Amino acid sequence: MMKLEPTAQEIKDQRIYAGWGLTDEEYRLISEDILGRMPNYTETGLFSVMWSEHCSYKNSKPVLRKFPTDGPQVLQGPGEGAGIVDIGDNQAVVFKAESHNHPSAVEPYEGAATGVGGIIRDIFSMGARPIAILDSLRFGELTTERTKYLLEEIVAGISGYGNCIGIPTVGGEVAFDPCYEGNPLVNAMCVGLIDHKDIQKGQAKGVGNSIMYVGAKTGRDGIHGATFASEEFVEGEEQQRSAVQVGDPFMEKLLLEACLELILDHSDILVGIQDMGAAGLVSSSSEMASKAGSGLKLYLDDVPQRETHMTPYEMMLSESQERMLICVEQGHEDEVVELFKRYELDAVTIGEVTDDGLYRLYHHGEEVANLPVDALAEDAPVYENEKREPARIQEFANMTDFKPEVTDATETLLALLQQPTIASKRMIYETYDSQVRTNTVVRPGSDAAVLRVRGTNKALAMTTDCNARYLYLNPEIGGQIAVAEAARNIVASGGQPLAITDCLNYGSPEKPEGFWELWTSADGISEACRTLNTPVISGNVSMYNETNGKAIYPTPMIGMVGLIEDLSHITTQEFKAAGDLVYLVGETKADFNGTEIQKMQKGLIEGKLMDFDLAVEKANQDLVLSAIKADLVASAHDCAEGGLAVAVAESAFTNQLGVDITVEMPVENLFAETQSRFVLSVKSEKQADFEALAGEKAVKIGEVTNTGDLKLSALDGEIDVATKKAEELWEEAIPCLMK
Repeated sequence: MMKLEPTAQEIKDQRIYAGWGLTDEEYRLISEDILGRMPNYTETGLFSVMWSEHCSYKNSKPVLRKFPTDGPQVLQGPGEGAGIVDIGDNQAVVFKAESHNHPSAVEPYEGAATGVGGIIRDIFSMGARPIAILDSLRFGELTTERTKYLLEEIVAGISGYGNCIGIPTVGGEVAFDPCYEGNPLVNAMCVGLIDHKDIQKGQAKGVGNSIMYVGAKTGRDGIHGATFASEEFVEGEEQQRSAVQVGDPFMEKLLLEACLELILDHSDILVGIQDMGAAGLVSSSSEMASKAGSGLKLYLDDVPQRETHMTPYEMMLSESQERMLICVEQGHEDEVVELFKRYELDAVTIGEVTDDGLYRLYHHGEEVANLPVDALAEDAPVYENEKREPARIQEFANMTDFKPEVTDATETLLALLQQPTIASKRMIYETYDSQVRTNTVVRPGSDAAVLRVRGTNKALAMTTDCNARYLYLNPEIGGQIAVAEAARNIVASGGQPLAITDCLNYGSPEKPEGFWELWTSADGISEACRTLNTPVISGNVSMYNETNGKAIYPTPMIGMVGLIEDLSHITTQEFKAAGDLVYLVGETKADFNGTEIQKMQKGLIEGKLMDFDLAVEKANQDLVLSAIKADLVASAHDCAEGGLAVAVAESAFTNQLGVDITVEMPVENLFAETQSRFVLSVKSEKQADFEALAGEKAVKIGEVTNTGDLKLSALDGEIDVATKKAEELWEEAIPCLMK
């Protein structure tokens, strides 16, 4: 027996729309100003997902407008499936990041797997072949069973999907803080390569042209996934498992190859292509029509369905995976059907392009929706939310700076190396296949991953970065540092930073303090992007990351890609040989607020954030890159969490070398996290050339030895420990906690 859907009058009287995330004013806007009538059940559902924060950016558009989005290298900025940057020789790199936070908290394996699947589709919908996946993960402390379970399942989901589809997972970052306990973050980034001539757009134009549905059948999974992503968690409520999709990487592999063949060999008949991602069929179809200024008719009886008696509402809102929507020239549908049949995939004509700007759906011979297409895709209200500086910011400003207690510097270093945020992530990345397709030159574990561009002498460096603790203390400067650290990782690998994608993970934008964090961190990100010439070309916004009213740290994950112009410039972080000289680029100050040593010794993060100067950052990056290009640098590593001592130790681990270093600073400053610093090693015969180039920006602090001991002497203390012992503790920390 089929359940009867509520009538338009019942939807209004019982405020059913409110349960789907529409406010009373939004409902009034739809019924009175846009339609001049009450919307029916299906139409209300379409508006509720398309006007969700996840699809419409209604709370974040004013923030996103701040970002610099163009530059001579940018071929496609925000607004399509992914951004595209020129890398010369008529080639381009395509990349984007997406969050799958809420689904991963509820169903960690499928949530993470489908996050990877979705971001891969965004890349090949542009006409690019995906070449790499990166991730950025945040968890609570590894002391609870739930966090261990989430870590294990989320990592399994990412590797399960990526490994099966044959795209290497080459890099990423993982951090642990109590604020992510109830709301882990799962951000996935995909990078692809394309020739300029093959770039596609998601558009549906040309009256009478066909709208075709390709890929997997539609089921009832993921209905209201976009709305689910725009709500807070409340403990004890039955979590919405129905809002989580189920992925099939083998189906996606077939879909990827079929779509790329369509794009490369049938470009003459292909008008537009778009992934059915958040909000499924409704978002892909209405956005494609809206971008082209056209209208659409869709016949829902023709939609391939894997469940019986699906309603128009369910079909339009389903987020079943591995599906794409394409627009093809009228009369060429059979060509497409034949192509997809070879890959054992459905390809079905489900509609046509019109010129009336209307979005009309038909089911069982009846019109079940008739809306202006722009009302769905463009006309969601945009909110200028109230902003208020959180009370903690003023409290932090008035505190005396934290000064760590370092009675035994060796013990302090060993303890820091075992903090989960610093400790080796080998246990995690070894579950990923980072070598498949054999283009990976630098695997996980160095500052950035590096992939060669086949058929050229170039390579791409890529990374994901964000220290959310810094943003918690000061969102603006923390936002600058997130971009700067990503760029440092690219530069240390021999690359010129090109552009960024982002995942803006925040709490509720409806709370003045939450919106202030988003607003001010966007100022910082924008300023750093302008200084470092890395425009924002794509990204996503993930709001409402709160549990029981308590928000996560503001966490704008920065994904960055850089161009390595010559394979000989590829540089890694590990020291290469005894006798090489060790240099520190950048000045070290007593910067301990928001650091790993503060969290370790006090159990919390507080105080005002360190000073940060973007001009110094840029100058230091430029120096390191020119020294690398001049073939003067044997290894390069940026100083990040844990400071100089940790950076030196990490540089020594891979080849089990020792160091003998002396610095003119108090011993605790070995653990300071002052920004804009690099640890470089230089062959002794290149000392004069390097010092002539670097001038006062680099200070020689010691040399690499073959003793196998880490020796760092400061003014009032020293570190002296076997490299092997330090590395074992660093490697075993996370596996021990997981047991």
